[in-house]
Amino acid sequence: MSEDLHRLQTHDLELGATEAIQKHYSRHVVATKPVSQRKLDFEHRRPRWLRECMAEATGVFYYVFPGIAAIASFTLNAESPIGVTAFGSLFQIGWAFAIGIAFAIITCAPTSGGHFNPAITICFAVWQGFPWKKVPHYIFSQVFGAFIAGLLMVGMYWPEIQLFKEESLAAGKGLVYNGGPASLLCTFPNPNQTNLGYLFLTEWFVDSFIGIVIWANLDPANPFVSPVSAPFAIGLAYAAMVWGFADIAISTNLARDLGTRIVAAIFFGGESFTYLNYSWIAILVNVPATLFATGYYEFLMRDSLSSIGKGHAVHEDGEEGLRRHITNTGHIETGAANALRKNQSNSDEYNLGKRDSLVQIAASHQDLLHTHTHTQTDFVKLPIEAVRLSLCKPRARPDTLKMFGNKGAKSGGSNDSNLPSPRKMQEERPRNAPSLQLFHAHPYAHWSKIQ
Repeated sequence: MSEDLHRLQTHDLELGATEAIQKHYSRHVVATKPVSQRKLDFEHRRPRWLRECMAEATGVFYYVFPGIAAIASFTLNAESPIGVTAFGSLFQIGWAFAIGIAFAIITCAPTSGGHFNPAITICFAVWQGFPWKKVPHYIFSQVFGAFIAGLLMVGMYWPEIQLFKEESLAAGKGLVYNGGPASLLCTFPNPNQTNLGYLFLTEWFVDSFIGIVIWANLDPANPFVSPVSAPFAIGLAYAAMVWGFADIAISTNLARDLGTRIVAAIFFGGESFTYLNYSWIAILVNVPATLFATGYYEFLMRDSLSSIGKGHAVHEDGEEGLRRHITNTGHIETGAANALRKNQSNSDEYNLGKRDSLVQIAASHQDLLHTHTHTQTDFVKLPIEAVRLSLCKPRARPDTLKMFGNKGAKSGGSNDSNLPSPRKMQEERPRNAPSLQLFHAHPYAHWSKIQ
């Protein structure tokens, strides 16, 4: 009985359906042919700017092409030629854009960063340090990708478009109106939507909604988003706005609208830019609206300390700056992200809204100094990794406190008032103990010598 219980190690899986995993783990894919030096030299010589521009153009193409194709399918099949119910709806169009965006990010983002929207490119330059000298190249590439998508869609649907043009002209409707031939490519307001202020606000809030969702998905400190889900979450944000507001005219992307509007002007006339004086709203509002949305997120929701703690960012003054900041603030706040921690609701140690002071860790660390004999090599394994551990985990787990030798931590949270100050701990440390510099450990330190 004892042998049966102890035959499994910590990370072992019991026999059962897990056999399927074992089969995949033991299966090997046939190796590809070796990479030649000639191929490596060719890839090394490729201009970086060209690769990034083509990736942006390709990504916008992947996003726009299925979307406008779904619009064409919906519009041109108002009556099915074979006598069955016409296919296509706003629901279909929303999903076409959403999946297109996800595919664009998956396919092209590793090369260019996956902006696919001039407003997002400008926001990265404003908030995240993206080089301004690259902004014109990216914007041109994005508009070019939408232009190519529009040309290709018109070519593939040309017989149906020609017939639609003839019917529209025969009915005296012209070519440029919402639901007309030109609207296959870009957005036009309904004939009764003559209030430009109303159209402006609609576009502004739709673009702001999408912008905040994009920025939240790209925040490395957001625990609710994984790299796998981010492309689809961003795509669904766009789809949600299509489902809700496409019937009252929205554009959502400067490149998507301008590139296809140029194609509409080529095939259906310059009225594509002048119809109800709407085109400037569709083309330009996206940029300030997205700047507003991302600024809202940066000023009110961004948690840069968590990003530093997870290793996704660094303090501008390095570890010294991080130490100075934590010394000044004295604690790390927690929030709704605690909901992700396992078993938090069953223990007072993990109450939401509590704070873990780094003084607690430092105090535990001093206990370790007094109760163990350490060399400089042993002690140096504690520092910045301890800080990062605390930054990544909103509440210090009991086993973590035990790891640091804490003898006084009580269930229900830390009691910072009973803890000595860092200065006092520094003064009272053993004479032969190294200085309490918690922030200068080797980044690859481990805990094995102190457990």
